[in-house]
Amino acid sequence: MKLTSILALTIMLAISGDSMAQKQVAKSQNSTIKFIKHEADKKVDVLIDGKFFTSYWWPDTVYKPILYPLLSASGTPITRGFPITPREGERRDHIHQVGNWLNYGNVNGLDFWGNGSEGKRNVKGGQIKHISIEKLSGGIGEGSMITNAEWIGPDGKRLIAERTEFHFIANGSTRIIDRITTLTSSGEAITMKDTKEGSFGIRVARQLELPSKEDVILTDAQGHPTTVKKMSNDGVTGNYRSSEGITGEAIWGKRAKWMDLYGNIGNEKISLVICDHPKNLSYPTYWHARGYGLFAANPFGVKDFTAGKEELNYVIPAGKSLTLRYRIVINSGSHLTDTEINAFADNFASKY
Repeated sequence: MKLTSILALTIMLAISGDSMAQKQVAKSQNSTIKFIKHEADKKVDVLIDGKFFTSYWWPDTVYKPILYPLLSASGTPITRGFPITPREGERRDHIHQVGNWLNYGNVNGLDFWGNGSEGKRNVKGGQIKHISIEKLSGGIGEGSMITNAEWIGPDGKRLIAERTEFHFIANGSTRIIDRITTLTSSGEAITMKDTKEGSFGIRVARQLELPSKEDVILTDAQGHPTTVKKMSNDGVTGNYRSSEGITGEAIWGKRAKWMDLYGNIGNEKISLVICDHPKNLSYPTYWHARGYGLFAANPFGVKDFTAGKEELNYVIPAGKSLTLRYRIVINSGSHLTDTEINAFADNFASKY
């Protein structure tokens, strides 16, 4: 074959490849996001191309609104089922860690993070009470929901008014949730006293935990110990990797722009990523992420993560607000590379 013919064929294949890629991108952006309200069940289902993805849910026994469960594009649950729909072989510790949530462990002395840890409302437990769905807007490729809630104490007094904007995005085998939450103090200054017990968290399925090596005793904000027992590691494949190149359990208490928890559920490769945002408090955030399945970003807790060298007791002045922004990426079929995750993080940073 002549050189000119080879060049022509190469160019044709390149153009064809680009065209196929463009068609694939276009196809991936054609997913339809819809919402179905179930007022009696206190939840809103999120559907992608008619298939269940997650629910925004505010059950009385959880003491905060949650996204539960979270599914991959293939329909695999990547969150722990316990305590709502327990699955065989799961851990049953930390009953208050359900699905995906945002709260904190010391708000004017009240524990919003650990409330419900005793199977009932804690004496000094704060509750995030769902108030209303302000907006539901389905769409092609992306749907949005705006919710309103109140952070209240055991006496029913409102401390914080919360307005949260969710964006649910479908792109081929990738699912994205962007959360923008604005917390406004209600009439008095709000102190988020420094503790590791926070803040934007996910409790993941057993298969995405890190293999357990031994029993671990953990202490909550009130000094109560909890033993996390060693379990069989069959099918447990998770590992953490941060934007700074730190891996495994060593990522606890470290700062990073994003964190990837990757592993396999059966034969399905999954990457679960949380991205911090440059406009957030304490960016790049500290990570309260454990091998037993707790995966959380904490912009308020500094003292525990720095072994007492630094401390942050953040105050929202009376009538003022704080906005926090986080992105969740759930990728099915492959483990995302640093380049791919950085692209998701950069897009998130520029979008809001």
